[in-house]
Amino acid sequence: MNAMNEPHIAPIAEDVTAPAVALRGLSKNFGKQIAVRNLSLDIPRGSFFGIVGPNGAGKTTALTMATGLLRPGAGNAWIDGHKVWEGEGYLAKQSYGLLADSMPVFDRLSGTEYLQFLGALRGMDLETVKSRSESLLNALDLQDAGSKFIADYSAGMTKKILLAGAMLHRPEVLILDEPLEAVDPVSARTIRQMLQAYVQAGRTVVMSSHVMEVIEGLCSHVAIIADGSVRASGTLNEVRMQGSLSDTFIELVGARDIDESSLGWLR
Repeated sequence: MNAMNEPHIAPIAEDVTAPAVALRGLSKNFGKQIAVRNLSLDIPRGSFFGIVGPNGAGKTTALTMATGLLRPGAGNAWIDGHKVWEGEGYLAKQSYGLLADSMPVFDRLSGTEYLQFLGALRGMDLETVKSRSESLLNALDLQDAGSKFIADYSAGMTKKILLAGAMLHRPEVLILDEPLEAVDPVSARTIRQMLQAYVQAGRTVVMSSHVMEVIEGLCSHVAIIADGSVRASGTLNEVRMQGSLSDTFIELVGARDIDESSLGWLR
């Protein structure tokens, strides 16, 4: 990829309160391994923002630092204008809903109890929680699972109840780690429609995924992260230029050919 055709790198705003999410110089090491290195990124308000990268690229680590779940070694984050670390962390956490992949779940609660519990933590009144819970459970085809323990849910059902919990308080920013993974096609279509409506209402959705087609089909903006840093960011068209997002991703991250001599036994 020559210099004339390099993917777009979006400028970083000086005013950290302007973007929906602003990351500044986030870094994190686990022992000698560098997970995230001096990562800065702006996520515009009202955007459907996709984050892509190979396994181990630092996506999940960056998101957990950005949401106050993992303390960064350096740097800080702002959500809806509120500083996450050494600042207004409680206000930042009120401003977002989070679906975190592989995080512990209160799975000895039923789906309905789980949403009631989250509503109570958010200080929501009981009638609002009940009304929103019913609409979310119905939309996500979980109405018959509302009385069942989450421990008895399938992987796809668990992903859907976590999404319902993230949306329950109607936050300004939704941060979703692989929200469509393990979800059946019918439910995936419903979730896409729900998230698109959320953005159309002026709110912001941030979604990480390994599936380029999902990002291209949904997102207005995208960032490619590799080796713990941002390789490209901007609108979808700016980043993918004249090709596909997959082509740009492979150009930036690199592709590794199979060593056929070591796998000859497969034939």
